[in-house]
Amino acid sequence: MKKILALGSDHAGFELKETIKKYLIDNGFDVIDFGTGGITSVDYPDFAHPVASAVNNNEFERGILICGSGNGVSIVANKYKNVRAALCWNRELAELARQHNNANILSLPARFISTDEAIKTVDLFLNTSFEGGRHQTRIDKISLKEC
Repeated sequence: MKKILALGSDHAGFELKETIKKYLIDNGFDVIDFGTGGITSVDYPDFAHPVASAVNNNEFERGILICGSGNGVSIVANKYKNVRAALCWNRELAELARQHNNANILSLPARFISTDEAIKTVDLFLNTSFEGGRHQTRIDKISLKEC
């Protein structure tokens, strides 16, 4: 995996994003931070769209999005054809999201996960491989033919 990641959050996820960003940089990753830059209230789509678009266009292999519940950023990201964003609040979910769904964006719920668990979840998400096989067949059925 490329050691460059797209990262974004809204105001509710800002502090966790900054902690994860530092952790990733300290562990050899290049991180492109799409914002937000503080705790002032903002709209999560303004930060989820650029991350999801960049992953969708293969500018980044993976991304991490964070908001209060993780739901908003995940919903936005999953509007993109080549994005499979997974809302994970523990390691097991992150591992399964990678193994079975080939998730390429990890969505974290800042208000519902400890910093320690978030970092361990990020580690597992970044270091777990997709199993392929029957799971690829299922992934191939995700995209709509026409809307």
